[in-house]
Amino acid sequence: MRIFGIDPGSERTGFGCVESDGRRHQLVTCGAITALAGDAFPQRLSRIYRELAILLTSCQPDCVAVESLFHAANARSALKLGHARGVAILAAVEAGCPIVEYTPAEVKRAVVGYGRAEKQQVQQMIKLLLGLAKVPSPHDAADALAVAICHLHSEPGLAIRDSRLAERPGAGRRSRTADPGSRIPGPGSRVPDPEPRIPGATAHLKSWRQYRPPTTG
Repeated sequence: MRIFGIDPGSERTGFGCVESDGRRHQLVTCGAITALAGDAFPQRLSRIYRELAILLTSCQPDCVAVESLFHAANARSALKLGHARGVAILAAVEAGCPIVEYTPAEVKRAVVGYGRAEKQQVQQMIKLLLGLAKVPSPHDAADALAVAICHLHSEPGLAIRDSRLAERPGAGRRSRTADPGSRIPGPGSRVPDPEPRIPGATAHLKSWRQYRPPTTG
């Protein structure tokens, strides 16, 4: 499976493509689309769309994973980021690729195992998972690769885990082992008297073993 990850940005849009056989991940390509100095905002959007369209045609991914808009410094920044995400999604749609979206917390949780991990931790995990000699640069490319790996770790991983659990005997049932020394009965249960009493026996007799029938004349 080949996943193309996108980390949208109006100044710089990161991209990264990862191929996986379900056990190992391999880097296909990564980088960033950087706005040229002096470009107006519409020209930046046009550049993002054109270059992503070329990359998607070249990589032929099975799916495109995009980081969703989670927070921004202000409303103006959020609006610009939304425009960048829009042209990135348009390029993926025009390439005929299915699209999935993940929040930054979901990406960190899938890659590092902790939703509030630092960027350096994410970058180091990307380096280890892909077997790279150094951390991908710029950081936008590492973020895009993290989004792609997030999708690889989310959907297929859950399917494999669920299938294995279904094949396991007694899956889905939680066994309860009673403590042998416990005398606390469970709900609706009845604990038998360990020493059954004899009708008519006197109070000083502890059990049936001490009972002796009365002698008759």
